Amino acid sequence: MWPVLPSGQLNEEFDWPIEGLLIPNSPPMKKSICKTPELCVPMRLRVLRNGDKNKNRAFIIIGPDSSPGRKMQNVDIERKKNVKNHVTKYFETETIQTEFHQLLERCTEILNLPSAARRLFNEKGKEIFALKDLQRDELVYVSCGEHWINPDVSIAQQKKQIFLRNLASDISKIQTFCSIRKIEALVLEVQSDIVSGAKLAVHKPVAIFGEEKQMIGPKEKQMQKNALTMEKASSEILDSHARAHLRMKACHTLLRYAWQETPHDFDEDDSLPKKMEEELFENVEPQKKYSHSPKQSKLQKLCHQQFEYRDGQIISCATPQLVLGVRGPDLRSGMEVVLVEKKVDGSHQRWMHKEGSRTFHLVSNPDLVLAVSMTKTRNEACGYPVIVQKYKPYNNGTSNQKWNYVENTKAFMAFHSTALDKEITAANYAGICTSSVLKEENIDQPGYYYLSPTGKKKTMLCLACGQSMRAEKGLKQLCPGLPFLCASGCKTQTPFSRGPFKVISVAEADLSSYEAEKTLSYYEERLLSLRMKTCTQVVSHRGTAALHQKAVKVIAYKNGDGYRNGKLIVAGTFPTLLTECTEQLGLTRAASKVYTKDGTTILSLCDLVLWALEESFIQRNTEEQKKEAVPVRTKETTIKKNSRMKVKTKLFPKSVTSDSLDGIDKSLLTLILRNPIAIWVSCGEPFLSPKALQKAQKLEKQKWLKKDKILADLDTMKHKMRLLKGRRVTARQPAAMVPNKSPVQPVVVEGGWTEQTQEEIKLKELIRHTEAHLSAVQELQVKRNSPVETTHPARRYCSVYQQPDAKRVWIHLNGGRPEDGTYAWGKTISELLDDCSSRLKLARPARILYTPSGEPIHSWDDIERDMVICVSTGHGFITQKELKQLMEVRANYARIRRQQGPEATNIVASQPDKLQFPVHLHS
Repeated sequence: MWPVLPSGQLNEEFDWPIEGLLIPNSPPMKKSICKTPELCVPMRLRVLRNGDKNKNRAFIIIGPDSSPGRKMQNVDIERKKNVKNHVTKYFETETIQTEFHQLLERCTEILNLPSAARRLFNEKGKEIFALKDLQRDELVYVSCGEHWINPDVSIAQQKKQIFLRNLASDISKIQTFCSIRKIEALVLEVQSDIVSGAKLAVHKPVAIFGEEKQMIGPKEKQMQKNALTMEKASSEILDSHARAHLRMKACHTLLRYAWQETPHDFDEDDSLPKKMEEELFENVEPQKKYSHSPKQSKLQKLCHQQFEYRDGQIISCATPQLVLGVRGPDLRSGMEVVLVEKKVDGSHQRWMHKEGSRTFHLVSNPDLVLAVSMTKTRNEACGYPVIVQKYKPYNNGTSNQKWNYVENTKAFMAFHSTALDKEITAANYAGICTSSVLKEENIDQPGYYYLSPTGKKKTMLCLACGQSMRAEKGLKQLCPGLPFLCASGCKTQTPFSRGPFKVISVAEADLSSYEAEKTLSYYEERLLSLRMKTCTQVVSHRGTAALHQKAVKVIAYKNGDGYRNGKLIVAGTFPTLLTECTEQLGLTRAASKVYTKDGTTILSLCDLVLWALEESFIQRNTEEQKKEAVPVRTKETTIKKNSRMKVKTKLFPKSVTSDSLDGIDKSLLTLILRNPIAIWVSCGEPFLSPKALQKAQKLEKQKWLKKDKILADLDTMKHKMRLLKGRRVTARQPAAMVPNKSPVQPVVVEGGWTEQTQEEIKLKELIRHTEAHLSAVQELQVKRNSPVETTHPARRYCSVYQQPDAKRVWIHLNGGRPEDGTYAWGKTISELLDDCSSRLKLARPARILYTPSGEPIHSWDDIERDMVICVSTGHGFITQKELKQLMEVRANYARIRRQQGPEATNIVASQPDKLQFPVHLHS
């Protein structure tokens, strides 16, 4: 393998990055590997869940690779020319869908979707059906079948849109049920021309069978018979075009003029009978209503709807050599029934009629019956298609399999069953729970059941409910002949209250025979009112936002980071600013406080704009004062304060408040807000000045430079020490023998190469002092105390664990339950008390902290991480039980004063004059 350029030349320089494919079984390197400059590169996309706002969470997915080289790598050289055209057509048709489905499967796995990914949208909400419509690295949104959710709208608006879509989906099911349950008399009909292979459907009859008179004369019958015999005799000689003309002649009746009609027996006044006159005028309207073309007459339509059941075959009356059958050797449920040529040994053409069940069974496979397919939407022009379906031996829910053959009119009537059977069938195919149709009535119908974990209780569900929750439970199909009511309609079965619906409750949806239309109209009106209300809210919100909100550009820094890693943010409201700061700065908690560079706390965007105006005027005043005279350092603060006060009093009128900026000149406001304003965002901790941080960083840099200098000097001294030692050892000077008067040691050895020189001793002492100084500097750098924290009490350091600066604790109100509390953070007790006051929303500030046992907390060291703390505003510790008793005493006191008057509580305890004690007699 070797990478190549798009032109086909070898990439000998091997420049990176290389983007392309490594194709196995490539030809030798002498030949050009790719003859065409176009290479099939897999598509790379960024995918997100439908409605996700954070684009940083997007996953990168490489699309499937289906290059022609992979499919043609095992094809012989001689066959490549013939296969090339076939492969090109395959990629234009089948491969597009295959690639798209493979991409959806990868999205389901990577995004961890609750169900399979089904739809793909771009950033504008347009649905994507093929990968060729996308660009490389384009952002797409994946959904599990639901509509596109705009990520730019708020979460509340998204929930409203989802609710409205789910409600519309439920209403569409009810609309489908109401339209299907009103099925009138439908008859079997050929959809197109009566030829072999024509499909069948059920449609409204042209005329009422039973009242229709025989309108085809003997001459037309003779012409049809002659055309059929001619076609049989010349089928081997004539071509397909000639045979088609013969079939058309057999289908069409001869046009007869008025004088060619058979004479009727009129009365003496030679006038038409009233019945004949009425029939002639009635025949005009059905022709316009039911004919698909102006030339098609009522008689031609009747030819498509007349069939005869004879000798186990359903024969077309218009073309007797064509019968109803199923094509293909492999029979399965759902195959379409078409017209086929009549054969004596055709096993897929014979039907067995059972009058008891009113069904037509296929002789070759008795489990398959003639049925009407209701899965597809009904078309007024074509009707419902006719298929073979697996026989369902249920009394209700199978009306699409039941037929009535009317022999005298030669018609097959569909849906020949009871009204209840039709309603249950319509509910099953519309996806509606049958309990909303029945209302507490057990019937025999298709369904599922599952057993409880103990295996004793059996829960039965209808067809629609079972299909909607088949992934949650291990469902099994119910045997026929067991009447039941779906568990979704039972009042005790609360988990299945919605059934197949997404919003509507099954108990609330009354779809019985007389209430279905009222229920549908109620929910349609409800949906319309909710949509109108949502539209007005959106319009009013956008209108007020456009009028009152002015976008402000800021550069947001994290509190404590100084001027590092700033993010440019444009926001129109203060909550939006806090949300954007939390996301873009990557804060661990939600941003709650905003500061300017001088430590001013900002509570709204108007406050920020006012501060920017003041700051700009202060800078101009200070520059003018510097030009006039040299400022003194001690007067800098007073100048700033005085200039700020002058700006507030002179330049801003009284109408300018923190809520509006109407009193300020728009040109001046535009000039000031042209540049972004620097802010520092925190999660509740106090402001850390960027100047103090810069000063601390400068000091830290000086310490590091000092440490580097000490290390360099230490290395130099150690190197010098090694050189002195090496010279002394290399010289090997002998030692001197010095006589001594001591009798114990008369001779003393002095000097020599084994003893250190005085220079070495001094250098060694200097190295020891330098190392001690270095260790002291390193200890100071390990602590790294910020300049703001220098006033804090000294921390206790442990070799195993070092406590963090800020601690998180679980707080609850004095006398309340710990479950009703929340988290609070702080670095000191005073900071923790302030955070407790804001998070518990106390009317008065928190003053005392207690342990769960009632002991007061006085030291910060006694507080541990995730500790449960009781917060009081100054009262003593009290438990929840004691608080309830106190409330009962107060309630009793108030009740007695209300019922018996204020004098009832004026109780005075007096000491008796003489106390008598009992006398105990001792025996």
